[in-house]
Amino acid sequence: MAKKKKQVRASLRKNRGTRTRTTDWTQQFHEHGFEEAGTSRGERVSGKGDLTRHRTVSGTEVDTGDEPGLGFRLDVDETVCRPGRVLSVHGLTSEIQADDGTLYQCATRRLLKTLSTEQRHVVAAGDRVFFRPAENADDSVREGVIERVEPRRGSICRTSRGRQQIIVTNVDQAVIVASAAEPRLKPNLIDRLLVTADRSRIQPVVCINKIDLVDPATLQPLVGVYSQMGYEVLLASAKTGFGVERFAELLVGRESVVAGQSGVGKSSLLNKVDPSLDLRVLPIIADTQKGRHTTTTARLLPLARGGYVVDTPGIRQFQLWDVIAEEVAGFFRDLRPYVNRCKFPDCTHTHEDQCAVKDAVADGRLDERRYDSYCCLFAGDID
Repeated sequence: MAKKKKQVRASLRKNRGTRTRTTDWTQQFHEHGFEEAGTSRGERVSGKGDLTRHRTVSGTEVDTGDEPGLGFRLDVDETVCRPGRVLSVHGLTSEIQADDGTLYQCATRRLLKTLSTEQRHVVAAGDRVFFRPAENADDSVREGVIERVEPRRGSICRTSRGRQQIIVTNVDQAVIVASAAEPRLKPNLIDRLLVTADRSRIQPVVCINKIDLVDPATLQPLVGVYSQMGYEVLLASAKTGFGVERFAELLVGRESVVAGQSGVGKSSLLNKVDPSLDLRVLPIIADTQKGRHTTTTARLLPLARGGYVVDTPGIRQFQLWDVIAEEVAGFFRDLRPYVNRCKFPDCTHTHEDQCAVKDAVADGRLDERRYDSYCCLFAGDID
């Protein structure tokens, strides 16, 4: 007897709706004058129509935890579909590498695109998917359709236009690259990426590039603060080659994402590690000392020495996703030991008296810059 397929109820976003505002008053006047519409004799009270839009699909519910996901796993015909990994997403098309190394250009099935989710895009770089290859007359162009997105782990996300943007997923290490100069060092951005990595249970590494432009001794206070919290900090220079070998060792055999603001030298470092990548690089803008967006989309790159790395576009703003103000202190490793010592259990550590966190800052036991970074995150600043 065939096993009965499980079914789940999927919420779909509305792709058709009424106008937000009536703009055809002149046309209505010419057709009907000022006659008022008759009073409706009935009222529809069912849950269908404008209020809800659902569909029953064949699949299994899954617990995604804190990871972004759909909440269920669609059933697909695995005799026809093939497993693959999303290398990059370009608009409506995703580049997928099958298990045998073959590359496919795939669209996303309509059901996945119309699901009601908080995500800006249902498919992201690093996703493991099942896709259905298309039968093409021309074998030089391999195409297909993504039928299912597998549950995720290790995702780097941020808030973008009020929705969740998944920068990369299914990685186990985040290398946060900053520059000692040109452009200037932004420790607050490093702090935000560290919070996101810790929240997603990803091993973070802080890499400060372009140390040939400054006296390395000036970086020691910052390096010491992060090192005392247990973060690995690497000083490097893509120009002179200093620290590049250590940078390469961190990537070998692992699935990593390289993130940071534009112009810090992410692509330059990766080119030093594996010249076959041949990533495009450009100098920073001289007038503004800001980087250029040479990397336009996150892309999963296989390394010659083993492992994968995701080169991401430059980040200028990073607003945390799904982190409320009261949770921020718990993601700051240096603040955590003092949180429970405050007089008030609901202390925000910003203005209260007898606050253990503020006392630790005043006594020099907590870094003042880190505390300022916490206050900015607590206030909801996005820069």
